[in-house]
Amino acid sequence: MRTPVESGAMRTAAWDPHDPRAAAQAAADRRRQAWRIYGLCSTLLLAAIVGAPLVGSTPLDLRAVLDRTRPFADNLDAQIFFIARLPRVLAAGLVGATLAVAGVVMQALLRNPLATPFTLGVSSGSALGAMLALTFLPAWTGGALTSVPLASLAGALGAVAIVYALAQVRHRGFSTDVLLLAGVTLNAFFSALILLVQYLSDFTETMRTMRWLMGDLDVAGYRPLVIAVGLLLPAAVAFAWLPRSLNALALGAEQAGSRGVPVLGVQRLAFFAASLATGVAVSLAGPIGFVGIIVPHLVRLLVGADHRIVMPASALFGAAFLMACDALARLVLSPVELPVGVVTAVVGAPFFLWLLIRKT
Repeated sequence: MRTPVESGAMRTAAWDPHDPRAAAQAAADRRRQAWRIYGLCSTLLLAAIVGAPLVGSTPLDLRAVLDRTRPFADNLDAQIFFIARLPRVLAAGLVGATLAVAGVVMQALLRNPLATPFTLGVSSGSALGAMLALTFLPAWTGGALTSVPLASLAGALGAVAIVYALAQVRHRGFSTDVLLLAGVTLNAFFSALILLVQYLSDFTETMRTMRWLMGDLDVAGYRPLVIAVGLLLPAAVAFAWLPRSLNALALGAEQAGSRGVPVLGVQRLAFFAASLATGVAVSLAGPIGFVGIIVPHLVRLLVGADHRIVMPASALFGAAFLMACDALARLVLSPVELPVGVVTAVVGAPFFLWLLIRKT
């Protein structure tokens, strides 16, 4: 039995590209399909935003949460919903959307369907910065900022700088092959340093670092989210500009260049935008794995490979996916909360193996 994507591809192949009516019909079909997917993902996201905060060790009644006849100070359901759980759910949505889109961009940049936002060492550099802050630096808080996310973001930026320098050390241009090898090597090096830091820490520090490494969406209030959104704005602008260029790069650098695409500039922009987005996401919630590979591939199975559709659909679905995983993490062993990275790993590892077998 053919999948909808395969059937769509066969219909597209049967159309005469010189027939304007066929081209217009194909464009209209793509638009309708895109809007259906956007509607589905938006519905899932809205359901997750409303439903996920209701899940936890303390059951909540949505009618009680929205009861405006009771003062907020006396409405315990509303306090738990808006103060304790909604910031966490919104953080999950922001991180899920960011990692999903970063995964799409990394896979297009490296032309490797198994690439993830963490392939180029950004996550391990960010994790090393956080480990150093948790183990050796005194606890510091400046408003909504603390030492751990700042050190995590600094580690991510340091990893980006090292990988970028290595990618250009023997090339005047921008070698994606060297970029990939440098990222994999740096991942291994930073992972070894993380193990060394854990060995030098005491039991309490080790437990804190392990909790952070498994993904921690316990966000204190809305201010960290506002700061994260501000840091993500440059990457968001780049993501909005990239889809057409990434479609051209999928044909190869030479063909993209022949079509007027500034290949080197697009590669650099994609690398820095995806790396910045990944660094901010990790500094907010820790290294939550598999989101950046599960979501892009599921979306491509539904809509095809056009990045103009894949990227916004991945953002919507990635947000809903991580919100659902976080709700599951709070529900499975309630009242104990699992780190959300454990849930994404349990879901993602079998999917990754299936994808690896399917692609080989």
